[in-house]
Amino acid sequence: MNTPHSAPAGARRLTTAQALIAFLARQYTERDGRRRRLIPAVWGIFGHGNVAGVGQALVEYADDMPFLQGRNEQAMVHAAVGFARQSGRLATHAVTTSIGPGATNLVTGAALATVNRLPVLLLPGDTFATRPADPVLQQLEVPYAGDVSVNDTLRPVSAYFDRITRPEALVPAALAAMRVLTDPAATGAVTLALPQDVQAEAYDWPAEFFAERTWRVRRPRPDRAELDAAAEAVRAARRPLIVAGGGVRHSAAEGELAALAEATGIPVAFTQAGKGALAHDHPANAGGIGHTGTAPANALARDADLVLCAGTRLTDFTTASGTLFAHPAVRFTGLNIAGPDAHKQAALPVVGDAREGLRALRQALDGHRVPAAYADACRAGRERWEEQVTAAYAPTGPGGGRPTQTQVLGALDALVTGEDIVVNAAGSLPGDLHRLWRPRSTDQYHVEYGYSCMGYEIPAAVGVALAAPGRPVWALVGDGTYLMNPTELVTAVQEGVPVKVVILQNHGYASIGGLSEAVGGERFGTAYRHRAADGGYTGAPLPVDLAANAASLGMRVLRARTLRDLREALAEARAATVPTCVYTETETPDTVSPPPTGGAWWDVPVAETATRASAVRARAEYDRDAAARRRHL
Repeated sequence: MNTPHSAPAGARRLTTAQALIAFLARQYTERDGRRRRLIPAVWGIFGHGNVAGVGQALVEYADDMPFLQGRNEQAMVHAAVGFARQSGRLATHAVTTSIGPGATNLVTGAALATVNRLPVLLLPGDTFATRPADPVLQQLEVPYAGDVSVNDTLRPVSAYFDRITRPEALVPAALAAMRVLTDPAATGAVTLALPQDVQAEAYDWPAEFFAERTWRVRRPRPDRAELDAAAEAVRAARRPLIVAGGGVRHSAAEGELAALAEATGIPVAFTQAGKGALAHDHPANAGGIGHTGTAPANALARDADLVLCAGTRLTDFTTASGTLFAHPAVRFTGLNIAGPDAHKQAALPVVGDAREGLRALRQALDGHRVPAAYADACRAGRERWEEQVTAAYAPTGPGGGRPTQTQVLGALDALVTGEDIVVNAAGSLPGDLHRLWRPRSTDQYHVEYGYSCMGYEIPAAVGVALAAPGRPVWALVGDGTYLMNPTELVTAVQEGVPVKVVILQNHGYASIGGLSEAVGGERFGTAYRHRAADGGYTGAPLPVDLAANAASLGMRVLRARTLRDLREALAEARAATVPTCVYTETETPDTVSPPPTGGAWWDVPVAETATRASAVRARAEYDRDAAARRRHL
């Protein structure tokens, strides 16, 4: 990205928007001696709420701040988040929109960013601070509060929020925004709401505001007493287990995790965000954990007497809604840079950076190893699971029929190297990926499952590709997810970003359809089909051609009707230097054998009273499974 011009000398008279863009162009992060631009580009869609303010400022400072043209406000946030995650949270993009629907379209993306602790800067326009007319276009009239605008919907989904009602208020607000964006424990979506009149108002800014600033991303070391207590608990355990989450990857702690596992023999299971922190064939890799996890990892979790939770929020998928860690005397220790997460499950907290904490814990456990029989059993379980994965990936015939979703993953698995990055977020694919995918590198596995947001994959893949130029980036989407948000295919074409989009057409919401059937919902409203005579969506599949749609947006499209076609199309897409889509219709889940599962529960409440037999059966199963839930106190 461009290097900004030198800071202006003396006070300068600029508009608020011009000052903000000039300020952002001079912000840097530094961690482990590496310095980089914090905000190297701005995404935008312009309307009357920002076209003459931030829009004009981006024209004024085009040499300092590159601009990226988006098509959907939510998608622009997803692209910025994909860029931020691929950049190790050391860089992100800003996103500017008009007031009104442009601003409120940011809410879903902001929630995803904050839930996943990923930085993104949001710059929505806002209604007039001076209130020259009342109401103005797109103003929300609130009888009991004159200072409320639609941008207030961003407050609960932002890690920091401010409204700049006077130019001079930008100075402390901008500094606070940078502080939160670079805080590894508190980062997320940061919102600076910009009233459209204030954006265009001029002010005499102090020169110091435009000086280059380097925000050092800290690595706090754990407290000695907390560390000693955790090490003592690990030494006392007979069957310890490490659960590695996204914090390990955000901290670039993969090497220290491997060193700890190799020194002690403790097996490691992974959340969705943590998967990839160890290579798939590492001896200590037990696989994914929880509801979407593997059978061997979940077996270890059920028998573990000590669980070291490293950089994880311990969501309900990871804990199988409180039913997974079944040892009667199980204890937890939580290594996390965020204090609230370190204390979850009544854990012995170790508050600190994941890399520093894992390193210190390895040193505190010097000479300690788990019983050899335990480590051997872990490896044997993992090897048996790998045999099941290989069988699930294998073609069931000569390759002349439609592939299953698992076979699509198998074909891609046979093609990729450590250079490839796989992006996914929603549907049934996250479960299959968490259980079956074999990461070749620490950043290959990019599954957003904190918010599991349909429509994330395509724009996020664009952001990832911008952060990792030259590497093959794959967006894996089902037809339901594709229809939610295909707009940034146009951006990929416009910018020449050679993302590879794989569309799996299975005529509906396959994941929720299966869940609906399991909980007595009878797949109601989950299929993409014509209405039948009884009024339900059980008729013929809809005549929707998603491949033609992708082609109409400028994508190069490869249709794969058989597994043999699919292998050829994937190889051609990987070699492509332009945005390319591989489209395939997969066998529906009710016609094929399911892939191997981890056998862990997930709490989806079932109707307590019903007359339909399916719901009655589902409730009986729910009551039985829920009885195993426990609170760890």
